[in-house]
Amino acid sequence: MSGTLYVVGTPIGNLEDMSPRAVRILSEVDFIAAEDTRVTIKLLNHFELKKEMLSYYEHNKAGRGNLIIERLLKGENCALVSDAGMPAISDPGEDLVRTARENGIPVESVPGPSALVTALAISGMPSGRFCFEGFLSVNKISRKQHLQSLQNETRTMIFYEAPHKLVATLRDMLTAFGDREIAIARELTKLHETVLRTTLSGALARFTDDPPKGEFVLIIRGKEPQEQEEITLDSAVALAKNRMANGLSASSAAKEAAAITGLKKGEIYKALIGM
Repeated sequence: MSGTLYVVGTPIGNLEDMSPRAVRILSEVDFIAAEDTRVTIKLLNHFELKKEMLSYYEHNKAGRGNLIIERLLKGENCALVSDAGMPAISDPGEDLVRTARENGIPVESVPGPSALVTALAISGMPSGRFCFEGFLSVNKISRKQHLQSLQNETRTMIFYEAPHKLVATLRDMLTAFGDREIAIARELTKLHETVLRTTLSGALARFTDDPPKGEFVLIIRGKEPQEQEEITLDSAVALAKNRMANGLSASSAAKEAAAITGLKKGEIYKALIGM
């Protein structure tokens, strides 16, 4: 009988946010798969826990993931943790969870803090419907195409961003979205937690003059419904072409464009391949 993979949420800043259940699971499992063992050892030391750790991150996830799965199949229990927040959200833990399920290994959640939900809750932005877009690509063309595909998104949009890319990202967002309202959260749950409510142009001016520090959560107001452009076959085909530029097949791109625009997939596909 296989062991269990526990997906354990850890604090995003304040260690008091660690749940009693999370502490118990970390103490009971056979080993911990950690994004960065140097970060996790500080957490374990704080709660006076000693446990075997294996590093599991983007650049070793293939080989190390196989090792973790082998140990789980032999009956050992593993806790998956990231540096902060819930694993598997914009995180290589997604692959480990999928592989575990494909191998019939039980996966249990041990919920904890999440930066995207925490930031949205205190931002004052519309939260009834939102979409999480994660980190934008470091490639300029891919980043701009991603943002262009969201120009008509009416839901509140949430992004993660690193300080060294923030100014370039804000500049591209201003070009793609116009001067939308934005909330910028940083240092969440820490002593200097801040949420800046401004516009994209205001944020760009602020951080151009004051170099950003820390990890950021960007929350952008969606497009007002009455501002939406008329949906035509040409606009649906353009949307599908953007999806193809990001690696989708013509059929998959037409399917996504149909779901977004409400037009028929067959019409979009026919026009797409005809080009």
